[in-house]
Amino acid sequence: MNEHADKAGNQSTRVVFRIIEEMAQIGESARLTDLALRLGMPKPRVYRFLQSLRDMGYVWQDPATERYGLTLKLFHIGQAISDATPITSLARPLMVGLRDACGQTTTLSLPEAGGMRVIDIVRTESPVEIVTRPGALLAFHASAQGKLALAFGSPTGWQVVRRGPLERVTDRTNTDLAQLEAECARARESGWAVAPEETLRGVNALSAPIFDGDGSFVATITIAGPVQDIQPEPDPRLVAQVQDAARTISRNLGCKEYPV
Repeated sequence: MNEHADKAGNQSTRVVFRIIEEMAQIGESARLTDLALRLGMPKPRVYRFLQSLRDMGYVWQDPATERYGLTLKLFHIGQAISDATPITSLARPLMVGLRDACGQTTTLSLPEAGGMRVIDIVRTESPVEIVTRPGALLAFHASAQGKLALAFGSPTGWQVVRRGPLERVTDRTNTDLAQLEAECARARESGWAVAPEETLRGVNALSAPIFDGDGSFVATITIAGPVQDIQPEPDPRLVAQVQDAARTISRNLGCKEYPV
């Protein structure tokens, strides 16, 4: 394959994933016009890729409205990858136990260059709906998980944050860099973080870090629920339950000495 063909193939691959990610972000079926507008791409080009994705079974089209949506094929692929990932297998029983012990939805998230990716959720019934789904990317500055990534993870997280400005996800999201730095310093000292109503109104999250055999930050385990249940200054018993789960997962990953 010559260099020109290789570059064209890479560009097509990028477009495919941009379309898939944008459709996942929308969360419902979308019109071709709206999708092209959001992507900043010509309609004919988006249409060609949508037809290919439809033929491959990744996209469906409503014959009545001509709107496009993602099928569950990607979900099943992601589930197969998740099931084969050791940290997910190790964490899942602890997540279920934590959910049952504290009565709150429990999530597992992994760090990425742009934030914390939720890869598994164990839900519970709640008067406040926790709408976060597996695959959601949480901002470093507006989530308990992200604050722990800034406190314990790669310096690239801070590079992303400092490029700013910090997005106001809700009216409670902190957009002050100095305050964020102080929160992350406290998280590093205490070994846990919260984000009351910073990602979702009415919802707080309490998160603890997970480390691997090299002592590197690799994930977070988090409980999320109504702010009445998980207060901005959470019950020490809840903190202990989340940290105990994080320590156990870390130990199962080979971490010999939990850093906090």
